[in-house]
This record gives sequence, structure tokens and C-alpha cells, in this order.
Amino acid sequence: MSEQLHRILVVDDEERIRRLLKMYLEKEGYQIEEAEDGESALRMATGSDYDLILLDVMLPGIDGIEVCSRLRQVKATPVIMLTAKGEEMNRVQGFEVGADDYVVKPFSPREVIYRVKAILRRSSATAYLTKEANSSNNIVFPHLVIEHDAHRVSAGGHEVSLTPKEYELLHYLAISPDKVFSREDLLKDVWNYEFFGDLRTVDTHVKRLREKLNKVSPDAAAMITTVWGVGYKLEVPK
Repeated sequence: MSEQLHRILVVDDEERIRRLLKMYLEKEGYQIEEAEDGESALRMATGSDYDLILLDVMLPGIDGIEVCSRLRQVKATPVIMLTAKGEEMNRVQGFEVGADDYVVKPFSPREVIYRVKAILRRSSATAYLTKEANSSNNIVFPHLVIEHDAHRVSAGGHEVSLTPKEYELLHYLAISPDKVFSREDLLKDVWNYEFFGDLRTVDTHVKRLREKLNKVSPDAAAMITTVWGVGYKLEVPK
């Protein structure tokens, strides 16, 4: 296999589920490590570098929401939450603490593989950059500056800490200012989902992005505009 061996941490208190995920992911060439509780998961996730974490919400001790929240204080490792059917509140909480995606149990291994590949695909963060003609890779607006080479965002003169997916979403909107994107467009181009996408994923990330920008610059936050019945755009102040 030409691509690097991606390391994935699978966290679930059910051995049967860990074994199932390990089997399917190893078939795809990934290197898998396991944790069965929140304490172990947090220790492993902060003490080592993984390319992705599959994290169950319902764990003994520290639950998955808390694990993700604490992890986000020190690392930006992509996280896919595993939630039981009907635990919609947990999925919302997961996004709020920085999860990148979720899979609902009982899940299809094919769906898990698809979502894992979508997040790990190397081109996911740069596939749309060819649309940008500016060679400097910096995007400068009156209240918002995106330094793409450094993956740094400043709003109102203050640096804003974003998760990888929040950054990708903002950058994608910013390279086509004033263009309206449907939620389906954003799922396809930013998340690389064509078959398994929940539109609320986009809504939740937009909400969190606005909240983070608003803390340092309400003007920057107001640039991310909802076009009712259509989608979202980044509107440049006239």
C-alpha cells in the first residue's frame, strides 16, 4: 500500500464491537489500537498520536462526550462518535465538544469504513484549493484573516482556535465569498459525503463556528450568513 499506515484508536466497552471494527478496519490496511473505557482512551489519545479515534458515547467511568471534550483541550485528532439509536442529544453534545462525525449503532461496517476514509482522505483538506488563484494562500477580509499555510484564523485581531473540520468549513466558504452553498454541497465537498450524510452535521458546525468567532469579533461571526431554504454563504461587508 502506497499511503502511510494510519493509526486508529477504537474505543468501546463491548469487546464484540471492538473486534468487529478492528477486523474491518485492518482489512483496509489501518493499524488499530483499542481501549475499553474512558480513562484508558484519554490516556492513550493524549499520550500518542492517532490519525483518527472511533469513540463510543456510553463508556464506564468517563463517558465519550467528556473524553472528547478533554481531548480537544490539547489535541485536534479527528473523532467519530459511536452513538446508540435514539441518542440524538448525545450526538448534538458530541458536535458541541468537537467531534467531527458520528455513526449510529447498529451500524453497517461499510458505512463506518466510508466515514473513516472520508475523514482520512489526504485530499480532503486541500481538494478544493485549486479553485483559489491567489498564490499567497492568505485570505483577508475586513474582520477576518485566514492564513492557510499556517492553518491560522484571526478575527478582529484575535486568533481563533478551530477544530480541523471547522477550519475546513470556514476556508471553503471563504474562497468563494458571497456564493451560496447548500448543506448538501457542503457535506459533499467539505465532509466528502455522498451517501451517508446528516444535514445537521453542517448546521451544528456552522453554529459552533459562529459562536467561536463571535467571542472575539461579532462582525466576523455575522459574515457567515444563513440563506433560508438554501444554505450558507460567507458575506463580505460592503
